[in-house]
Amino acid sequence: MTKESTTIDVGEPSTVTKSSSHVVVDGKKKKGFVATATGGGAKRGLAIFDFLLRLGAIAVTIGAASVMYTAEETLPFFTQFLQFQAGYDDLPAFQFFVIAVAIVASYLVLSLPFSIIAIIRPLAVAPRLVLLICDTLVVTLNTSAAAAAASIVYLAHNGNPNTNWLPICQQFGDFCQNVSTAVVAASIAILFFIVLIIISAVALKRH
Repeated sequence: MTKESTTIDVGEPSTVTKSSSHVVVDGKKKKGFVATATGGGAKRGLAIFDFLLRLGAIAVTIGAASVMYTAEETLPFFTQFLQFQAGYDDLPAFQFFVIAVAIVASYLVLSLPFSIIAIIRPLAVAPRLVLLICDTLVVTLNTSAAAAAASIVYLAHNGNPNTNWLPICQQFGDFCQNVSTAVVAASIAILFFIVLIIISAVALKRH
């Protein structure tokens, strides 16, 4: 009596399919990791540039406030009872300039830790968002101070015939040169802030 043998075809082991699919999954993970590392490197580069710009803006704003604060000139021809002198504290616009730009410089110093955090953790959203909001607010103060001082500097150089305001820069040349330098420095600081805001916006957009 012959026994019939039955052969069961189990096919390919399922582990092969699982192994191949596992490799594909790992490949995706590796690609995602490389993309994240590349994005983090770009953000870190932006953060370093942000930090360097803040250092430059600190130097510019401190210089602007210092030059305006020390702007003073006394004409050589004066007597015991009469002398002609010009100083920043003679004009409220220049006083506002010194106070406002000093506040801007102080803010820039306080913002450095957030910029450093953005370098250490380039993918963190919170410090970059804080810098973006604060920079936008502070640049308005810097712009208003520069605009107010610039209007007075224009009058000092050109005067206003309609109101009989005579230009004083022909007499107070050094004073006008100092206040003009301070206004130019504050205007450069505005450009720094614009670049800083763009950097923060680009870094946040990449998330």
